[in-house]
Amino acid sequence: MKNLHFTRQTKIIFSELLLGSFVIAIIASFAVSNVQNKMDKSYADFAQLISKSIAAQTSGINNFHYDHQETVLKDKFEPFFVSNSDISFIEYKDLNNNIIYTSKKYHLIDDESTVVSANSPVSDNEKTIGYITIGMTGTGIKPISSAAKNTLTGIFVLTWIIFAVILLLNMILMSRELKKLYDGVKQIAIGKFGYKVESENMAELSEAFNDMSNILSKYEEQNIEQMTLERNKLEAVLMSIINGVIVCDNFDTVVLTNKSALKMLDIEEKEIINTKIQDYIDSHGQKCFLERIEEFKDTPLNIIEQKPIEFNIEAGKRTIKAMISPMFSQQGDYVGYIIVLLDITRETEVNKLKNTFISNVSHELRTPVTVLRTYIDTLCNNGDDFDEETKKEFMQTIDTEAKRLHSMVNDILDFSRLESGNIQLKKEFSNIVELIEQNINSINILAKEKDITIELKKEDDIPSVPINVESIDRVIRNLLSNAIKYSENGKPIIVNIKTTEDKKYIEFSVKDNGIGIAKEHLEKIFDRFYRVENATHTVKGTGLGLHLVKMTVEKHHHGQITVTSEEGKGSTFTVKLPLEIAESELV
Repeated sequence: MKNLHFTRQTKIIFSELLLGSFVIAIIASFAVSNVQNKMDKSYADFAQLISKSIAAQTSGINNFHYDHQETVLKDKFEPFFVSNSDISFIEYKDLNNNIIYTSKKYHLIDDESTVVSANSPVSDNEKTIGYITIGMTGTGIKPISSAAKNTLTGIFVLTWIIFAVILLLNMILMSRELKKLYDGVKQIAIGKFGYKVESENMAELSEAFNDMSNILSKYEEQNIEQMTLERNKLEAVLMSIINGVIVCDNFDTVVLTNKSALKMLDIEEKEIINTKIQDYIDSHGQKCFLERIEEFKDTPLNIIEQKPIEFNIEAGKRTIKAMISPMFSQQGDYVGYIIVLLDITRETEVNKLKNTFISNVSHELRTPVTVLRTYIDTLCNNGDDFDEETKKEFMQTIDTEAKRLHSMVNDILDFSRLESGNIQLKKEFSNIVELIEQNINSINILAKEKDITIELKKEDDIPSVPINVESIDRVIRNLLSNAIKYSENGKPIIVNIKTTEDKKYIEFSVKDNGIGIAKEHLEKIFDRFYRVENATHTVKGTGLGLHLVKMTVEKHHHGQITVTSEEGKGSTFTVKLPLEIAESELV
């Protein structure tokens, strides 16, 4: 900055010196020209005086014979050449302009050496008889003229030097004062309002500067708190937004971001602030923002305002939807863009689960329908060829597949009904022990096929529970059937019923000794459409059973359902139902 300041001062001094030199040169030129003109006029007057003197000495020329006039004139004029080196030539002409005498005949003369000429009439008895013309070389006046020019030039050079010194001193003094103002402006620029400068030579300017500084200081004191408050409010709003927000300036530099964005992108604030957003690398090692930012810049702003650019990125285990929108100042100037991030991991997983559900349901429905059609068609066309034992076996298969189909259809219908949100199940106080016993008795047929025993453990005097019998019956049947499906042959299932210690809930659990559930699946086991498919879990289904159980217990009965499990050691599903509910929910 100091070098820049010095350069500017140098340019100012050079400009003023150049201007001053130009003015002095013009004045000097006029002065020298004026002196030269006066000297030339004096020299012309001197030439005219000499020509008159020679003309006066030639007045008796007519007293000589014409043939001797040239000789007489030569004798008269020769002394002039000897005595005066300024005379370059002398000519005498009669009234008819005939040359009677010319020194050019006797002396070799360079015409260019003649700088001035003079002409005077020759009279005899007050009668003009001819004309004398002389040429002057200026030899006598040249030293005088040169001396005058040199003297004037010296005077003007001295004047220029004095002017330059005065200007330089003035600029040095001015520079000191301006340096003070410059330092003051720098202090104001960095926020040191109230800074004052002192200058004797520029008192009015320094006083105006100090007044401005005081006003800015007062303005800062009055508004800094309000500005800070507004900024804190803005940052608080930004930080509290559940969606991620990344603010980039016109040069693609990240200037602001909120905690949601940092969490979604799995990155620290210091790793992204003041960096180019295009340099962010997703979980696949790709610069996921690069192409989209280029597309954003290549799209006209009026189109972007109507339809922001949207795209998905992968950050760890998250699927994030990003939207890029332009950002404008209050004056309508484009100042950058905002990237809004939405975590759509859940929606993506649900969509995948829906697709899996549709595939599973299609497969599950196709199997019983195909079996039913095959067995019914066989009985219709070839029933007379079968004995009663075979026909009974066919009818049992048809009945089993019909029940299986009925169960899947009920699951789908119940899911649709319970998910609607506007349904309220009416409840009545019922004996939960009897309901569980009935389900154990009805499902024992399936248990015996795998040589499984179901053991019921219960406390005495279990009170009645306010429940919707039909929905809780489905919960119990679902938990028992799952326990049988995923248990190994010959392993027992234990059902336990008791009242919690605080006497606010009835708790029943279904414990199997089956294959168990891996830890990574426990958190999602109650999600809709979710199924554990691996080498161990080979039982097909719609993935709705446990989701319906959770909705029935927690959403419609305000209870709780939990699961504990360990691979290879079985699972325990525990249901807690409240003993007290609002009267409006009772039948």
